[in-house]
Amino acid sequence: MVHVVTRFDFRAPGAGPEERRDRYRAALDMARYAEESGHDAVNLSEHHASEDDYLPSPLIAASAVAAVTSRIPITVWALIAPLYDPVRLAEDISVLDHLASGRVSFTFGLGYRPVEYALHSREWRNRGARLDAQLQTMLAAWRGDAVGEDPVDGSPRTSPTPRPFSQPHPLVFLGGGGAAARRAGRLGMHYQPQLDDPALTALYRAECLAHGHRPGLVVAPVPGPATVFCTEDPDEFWARHGHHLLADAEGYRAWQPGGARPDGARSGARSSFVHSDARTVDELREEGVYVVATPGQLVRLVRDGDLRLITNHPLCGGIPLEAGWESLRLIGERVLPEIR
Repeated sequence: MVHVVTRFDFRAPGAGPEERRDRYRAALDMARYAEESGHDAVNLSEHHASEDDYLPSPLIAASAVAAVTSRIPITVWALIAPLYDPVRLAEDISVLDHLASGRVSFTFGLGYRPVEYALHSREWRNRGARLDAQLQTMLAAWRGDAVGEDPVDGSPRTSPTPRPFSQPHPLVFLGGGGAAARRAGRLGMHYQPQLDDPALTALYRAECLAHGHRPGLVVAPVPGPATVFCTEDPDEFWARHGHHLLADAEGYRAWQPGGARPDGARSGARSSFVHSDARTVDELREEGVYVVATPGQLVRLVRDGDLRLITNHPLCGGIPLEAGWESLRLIGERVLPEIR
């Protein structure tokens, strides 16, 4: 079965305050439409210190999406957890969990950009140890246990409130490679590997069993394009809007450790949602990381088994709102009725 997800990161190079406001407002209307037309989830991402104003506050955005929808699952992937105070993060997630009636799930990650840690006065070197301690604190807080000691008399602190709506706590995955698999297994949490690698899943499950936990959910990446657009005329779409898709790809590539090798090969494991080596719009179109297709073409790709996940990104790279709406509506009105 194919899954259809609409994602937002609000990357928009050169946009002014009024345009950014309009794009945030449009995203709420789009999320409402995604729910009404049968999309499976709305996804929100997080990054900081980005010149194109990538979304830095996914919990606030998720609260807004929850307020204008009532059924569709909302995923925050990934939340750069070590940038947050653990008690405050546990509180904020609990409140969001109530607002959304348990519809929001979270993937905690370490991130891969040292500049984000510097911005938030966090040490890059000890980020793994910080996440370990943070998770222990948050799990205790959600259980209702005291966390830490009173700085004056050393007595146990009162547990943060409110307790989550979801029991024992909202759906939380740990995302990443081998270290994340071991951490998730040790703590008995769910796991989202950064690669579709059976060895990572096996490592996670072995760690769960070694620490007395029943293995949880594993959500591995689905092979296929990172972003899908639907239009009546793909040639015209690429000609008019391809530079927005390229800006999105270039933004992600600039954040990759080491970037792409001179021979065009990928360097290292994929650490971001999008991994493209294209330098021109034509190369991007040929590469296939971004797919632009007619409704009929998308239906055929799904029916032939070549497309298992449709990730629609209607505000991709600052693309005009009308183009984003066209893609969203064509998927909702011409594609989904044929593939469900």
